[in-house]
Amino acid sequence: MATGGGYRNGAHKAPNLRNSSSFKSKLPPSNVRRSSPATLGGGGVPSGRVRVAVRLRPKNAEELGADADFADCIELQPELKRLKLRKNNWDSDTYEFDEVFTEFASQKRVYEVVAKPVVESVLDGYNGTVMAYGQTGTGKTYTLGRLGDEDTSARGIMVRSMEDLLANISPETDSILVSYLQIYMETIQDLLNPANDNISIVEDQKTGDVSLPGATVMEIRDQQSFIELLRLGEDHRFAANTKLNTESSRSHALLMVHVKRSVSDGDNDFSPENRSHLIGNLRPPMLRKSKLIVVDLAGSERIHKSGSEGHMLEEAKSINLSLSALGKCINALAENSSHVPVRDSKLTRLLKDSFGGTSRTSLIVTIGPSPRHRGETSSTILFGQRAMKVENMLKIKEEFDYKSLSKRLEMEIDKLIAENERQQKVYENETERIRLEAQKRVAEAERNYVEVLEEEKMKCQMHYMESIKMLEEKWAVNQQKQIINGEIHADASNKEVAELKSLLQNENRLRKTAEEDIQNLKNQLLKFSKVELMGNTDVSSFQQVLEEESHQKKKLEEELRLLRSQLAQLTIEANQPRGSLNRGNSANPLLGLNSLSPLNHLRSRDGGDGERASITNLHEQVGLQKILSLLESDDASVRIHAVKVVANLAAEEANQEKIVEAGGLTSLLMLLRSYEDETVRRIAAGAIANLAMNEANQELIMAQAGISLLAMTATDAEDSQTLRMVAGAIANLCGNDKLQTRLRSEGGIKALLGMVRCRHPDVLSQVARGVANFAKCESRASTQGTRAGRSLLIEDGALPWIVQNANNEVSLIRRHVELALCHLAQHEVNAKDMISGGALWELVRISRDCSREDIRSLARRTLTSSSTFQSEMRRLRIEV
Repeated sequence: MATGGGYRNGAHKAPNLRNSSSFKSKLPPSNVRRSSPATLGGGGVPSGRVRVAVRLRPKNAEELGADADFADCIELQPELKRLKLRKNNWDSDTYEFDEVFTEFASQKRVYEVVAKPVVESVLDGYNGTVMAYGQTGTGKTYTLGRLGDEDTSARGIMVRSMEDLLANISPETDSILVSYLQIYMETIQDLLNPANDNISIVEDQKTGDVSLPGATVMEIRDQQSFIELLRLGEDHRFAANTKLNTESSRSHALLMVHVKRSVSDGDNDFSPENRSHLIGNLRPPMLRKSKLIVVDLAGSERIHKSGSEGHMLEEAKSINLSLSALGKCINALAENSSHVPVRDSKLTRLLKDSFGGTSRTSLIVTIGPSPRHRGETSSTILFGQRAMKVENMLKIKEEFDYKSLSKRLEMEIDKLIAENERQQKVYENETERIRLEAQKRVAEAERNYVEVLEEEKMKCQMHYMESIKMLEEKWAVNQQKQIINGEIHADASNKEVAELKSLLQNENRLRKTAEEDIQNLKNQLLKFSKVELMGNTDVSSFQQVLEEESHQKKKLEEELRLLRSQLAQLTIEANQPRGSLNRGNSANPLLGLNSLSPLNHLRSRDGGDGERASITNLHEQVGLQKILSLLESDDASVRIHAVKVVANLAAEEANQEKIVEAGGLTSLLMLLRSYEDETVRRIAAGAIANLAMNEANQELIMAQAGISLLAMTATDAEDSQTLRMVAGAIANLCGNDKLQTRLRSEGGIKALLGMVRCRHPDVLSQVARGVANFAKCESRASTQGTRAGRSLLIEDGALPWIVQNANNEVSLIRRHVELALCHLAQHEVNAKDMISGGALWELVRISRDCSREDIRSLARRTLTSSSTFQSEMRRLRIEV
């Protein structure tokens, strides 16, 4: 993340205010309304003019030393909202802005003045833009994108804006969608999904609005998830080390926040008592759609000052072209030109609505105090002055939320259908319960009375049969007596006959009684049959209730048909063309680019009186040969200052050849060999590391036994910064294909691996870089057929440390170690050692979980192309 030196180091210095000799006011047109002191936008209806504020960066450590004898080129008058730009010691130009911030202004005040009015407008339904413009290293990314993990007061505009948005929306009805993009070399790339690296711009032919359908869109629910999203995006943003900034942004970053807010409407109440009234009188709720764009522009820079070359030179050209196109558009808008060249770059196309459109726009221009960059500061100030002349036509974006109304109607219909089905189910269950209960009671009554009837019938039959049997026995006895006696007396016979008649009468009476009992039982059975019929009558009554409920159901179905007709009409209206947001699926993001060596420049850690002249002037005035001769001075202070000067000169590639030709490399190696002073050795090692970045110098270092001296220094030194310098120098040498064998034979690899004892992350990252460079050269030599046999790294015992740090929590160390593993695995002869050392599991993890697509692909390709790895994975049942 690129920030100004003063903000990064926390140094503050009061501005050097001097009286200007001339007053050339550069003010916006007279018809522009002045803003209130508290905000750039004022109160009430949002102003349409682009509001511009200026923020001065404090001096950094380099400027405090180099510009100590020169006055600042900027003089601020914050109470008058003015600043003066010095042309020389007696003349200056004066400019007025909407707000002027000193170097002591807090992040909170900058947000409240510049961005908060825009955020409030976004919540009201307007589009808003907050943009930072300025030279590289003046604090644009610090102002906009600072996360403030350790110090919440340092949070930038992006974090504070999202905090206000989340605090003022309703999670139930509103939504916030975020995309994070960068424009790099005129291509739009997705910072949340680096694989999506060429997003096209789509423009609506009717409204002229531009959109990015291919961008990843993430919904934000809380502040922590937004901070994680910003941290992920910053990891993928292109940055590089230049002379103006140690971590300069090489792309324009755009944070696009889409806000949807539902305007509450009390008439849309779906309570049961109002439902019938609302069926014929439904009004859709209002939906406000707005967009906030926070733009962190890449810094404008001059090539001869930034020292950009090669690919970085092409990046700088692309940045300057897009900023030039933006300046042309603002010039055309400020002059009311009939043609505005918005299609000259993708940046101006995306910011079409921000300048001359319907968006409320605030611009903060960041400047530095150094007189060495007066030209860039003047250009930045003039850009802000021209931007203040641009007028936007603010327009609130409201529309009927037909989709929300349709969804609510569908939910109400579903509720009615569910309630109807529930009631019908209740009635059916109750009817079935009554029917089953009636059947059970009737069956039980029938069973009981049938048993009683059978029992009484059996009793009557038994009694009747016994009576008949008794009569027959008596009849037989009487007949036998009459035969034996031969005489039948008339009286006795009459008496017997009377008795028999009496018995018969009794039997007939008993029989009638039994028949009456049977008839009573039959009547009782008939009575219970009637009870059953009454039960059936109850069933009939429930059937009648069901018929009434069926009739009610038909009424409800009529209401449903009416609701569906209303829904169909609203759906037809909702399907009319209107702008919509496109959602994307986030993929697993990849990590950023490989970091550069930390030895591209050397900063003094030993203090100083701040009164030394610049290195360039000293070189020209004293002469390189004289400076090199001071390296052998008996005065320790002179020797330390001399080696510092040489180290700073060696940081610039233009001076390296001169230093080597003048014998500077030999002198630096001599310092490593002969002096035990830790400061001298550290600075000398740093200078050698800078010289070792040149391939021609690498062979000279090896020819003069430089690797042996570096190895000896690595063994003796205990200071982490000294070890970092030595490790950086050896890591640079490891990237030379020609020096592999000598580097190992002279102890370079063992010295590099021995420095892991320090455990300092900076030292370990340089060790990992050297191991990755060495493994890459070995892999290339094996592919070309110029080398065979096991890796020298494996023979020197580097594999256990590589496996141990393959998943290191420091991303820089982990990335270099993952590359080293992939390069070692490309040579088949190393496969068995890597399997026994546990490297196979790390390769499988890299092929699955590595956040960088190129490293994942390299690991997967290596595993699938090696027969040894394939055999082992089949044995372990591992699939890639």
